Amino acid sequence: MLEASDLRKGLKFEIDGDPYIVTQFSFVKPGKGQALYKCRLKNMVNGTQFDRTYRSGEKFNEANLEEHEMEYLYSDGESYCFMNTSTYEQEFLTEAQVSDAKAFLKENTVCNLLFFQGRTIGISLPNFVELQITESEPWAKGDTAAGSTKPATLETGHVLQVPPFVEQGEFIKIDTRTGEYVERVKK
Repeated sequence: MLEASDLRKGLKFEIDGDPYIVTQFSFVKPGKGQALYKCRLKNMVNGTQFDRTYRSGEKFNEANLEEHEMEYLYSDGESYCFMNTSTYEQEFLTEAQVSDAKAFLKENTVCNLLFFQGRTIGISLPNFVELQITESEPWAKGDTAAGSTKPATLETGHVLQVPPFVEQGEFIKIDTRTGEYVERVKK
């Protein structure tokens, strides 16, 4: 059992049979009376968000979540196939379940899938991935304005902004948390 004093950003717990994660948190201690814990909660199954205030001493259950290391194998257009790296069982996810992660998913990428009561509710990609640029405009010499960027298409089909010196065919490192270019990679 968790208590209100355990609340913090990123904590996962269960309300009415659904898992929730704390996305924002603040602690308020009024002059008299009990301390208040104000939270913004996000439903991990359907994504709905709402604000809730807890008083000190309130209790709630921890979410029964499991995380498994899975390897992305392939996509057949409608579903994405992941394989458990320890049991070799395969899990098929819909495009809606994969959501934004598909922009950085390349065959053989190892990531973590989050399960709640046997069903997948989330994907955690590695913090950095290395992908190849398949399409990018050439760099015009002398075009050195500070902070200039150009669009580049990755092998996954995702388009992001890169510095002008990055060329087609090169591999780059991308931060999957922000979706931004980090550096070029020599291969």
